[in-house]
Amino acid sequence: SVNVGCFCNGRPASSGLFKRRRVPRPRQSEPHIKCFFPLVVYEPGPVQIVTVSKEDHSFSLDTEALERVLLAPEVRDKHVVVLSVAGAFRKGKSFILDFMLRYMYRKSESNWLGAEDEPLTGFSWRGGSEPETTGIQLWSEVFLVEKRDGTEVAVVLMDTQGAFDTQSTVKDCATIFALSTMTSSMQVHSSRPCLLLQTHRLLFTEYGRLAMDEIFLKPFQSLMFLIRDWSFPYEYSYGFKGGSDFLDKRLQVKEAQHEELQSVREHIHSCFTSISCFLLPHPGLKVATSPSFRGQLSDVAPEFKEGLLTLIPTLFKPDNLAEKEINGNKVTCRGLLEYFKAYIKIYQGEDLPHPKSMLLATAEANNLAAVAAAKDLYYRNMEKTCGGDLPYVAPDSLEEKHCFILREALNLFISTKKMGGQDFCDRYYAQLEAELEEMWQSFSKHNESKNVFSAFRTPAVLFVLVCLLYVLSGLLLFIGLASASTLCDFLLFLAMIAMLTWAFIRYSGKYRGVGGAIDQAAGVLLEQVTQFTVFM
Repeated sequence: SVNVGCFCNGRPASSGLFKRRRVPRPRQSEPHIKCFFPLVVYEPGPVQIVTVSKEDHSFSLDTEALERVLLAPEVRDKHVVVLSVAGAFRKGKSFILDFMLRYMYRKSESNWLGAEDEPLTGFSWRGGSEPETTGIQLWSEVFLVEKRDGTEVAVVLMDTQGAFDTQSTVKDCATIFALSTMTSSMQVHSSRPCLLLQTHRLLFTEYGRLAMDEIFLKPFQSLMFLIRDWSFPYEYSYGFKGGSDFLDKRLQVKEAQHEELQSVREHIHSCFTSISCFLLPHPGLKVATSPSFRGQLSDVAPEFKEGLLTLIPTLFKPDNLAEKEINGNKVTCRGLLEYFKAYIKIYQGEDLPHPKSMLLATAEANNLAAVAAAKDLYYRNMEKTCGGDLPYVAPDSLEEKHCFILREALNLFISTKKMGGQDFCDRYYAQLEAELEEMWQSFSKHNESKNVFSAFRTPAVLFVLVCLLYVLSGLLLFIGLASASTLCDFLLFLAMIAMLTWAFIRYSGKYRGVGGAIDQAAGVLLEQVTQFTVFM
């Protein structure tokens, strides 16, 4: 067999993101294809981005893995839709996500659910009483979906560790839920609303109130309660309609309720732009009890399959895809990376962070995302001006272009709505200016390296100097000034030594300090001669 390689979603395959499989050689009767490098076929798979330590229950972010998913060239600047599935453990979160994956890959087919005997693959799942997923995982492939207005959004699927298992602390559960809520734009919560409200009331009350005071907008986008194993269709029917009625009933504020419960119910509506509920029946006895069940539809209850055929296409309908927003700004995949890095910092301690810390982390990531967007604008426009294999640009013209593009980048940062107040944002503005100056110096040096004369300036100056000294030495000797001729010969010797030394340094790469001094001396000499010529 041979290793055959491919790009997945425009990205080169890399270990940790994809599973490798072997592809048989073509039969002798098939055309012979020359291959100049080994190839490997990689299939998309789950990527662990947040890991929970079993020893001290600390959280760590795999930044490199996250960058490989979010910074792929074709998706990094797209507005992102993050659909996460969270909730109690053993509630079939990964099971549901794999049907979502099947839909995303086969949505153009009428029977996207697949064959009756086809096993369910994707995020790792299994039956039984023990939890399967730990931490937070993303699917390695980001899906591009075109909306009605013609724009493309990047859809990211997120799987999370189940809450309330026997191995996790309360902080573990709260942290996973908070991270998934604050980074996702569409959260499917597989548990009852009351359980969610009781366990995460701090996030929905204090953080929501602080965020509303800061930005006057709802901090989160879409929340959908997915009630699995619904056993009372005679009270509330399966699907969205029964779910809506059930949710209205459960989120009612009553006088007999405790004041804290009333507060949470009132605040949850001010935290999310959209709240919905879907009632899903039990998947069937074989799904729950058979150790040999691998996801084949033949063992799944018909009512459950009907529920999937309603739920999943509705979730992924282009008009229903809620793009991630912070402070009214739509977040790109590149920006989402900054939010992950900012949020993971505040969950490193032993205690849950105060909502003020969460809001500060949001403000920090919000400003860092604006900095990244401005730098990206500057980089892309400068690349079009003098990057890569583009020809040399005159320094005056390049500086003029730089000043124009610099103003564009700074104005983009200024015009982006940011959190934290003016003094807080000014720190990031100063950071942006410093980083853009570094980028300008890099582009300027890269452009100068393309100048053919600049590359040969030093040897050209030294060669001309040798020729002039040789001629001058002969003339002085001819008119009888032997001592002056000897001085010219000495200077001629020094110039030849300098030229040979420069050539050796360029060839060997050693003694670069000496080479720089020779370049500088040649530059000064050329500048003096040029000024003298202009003056004359």
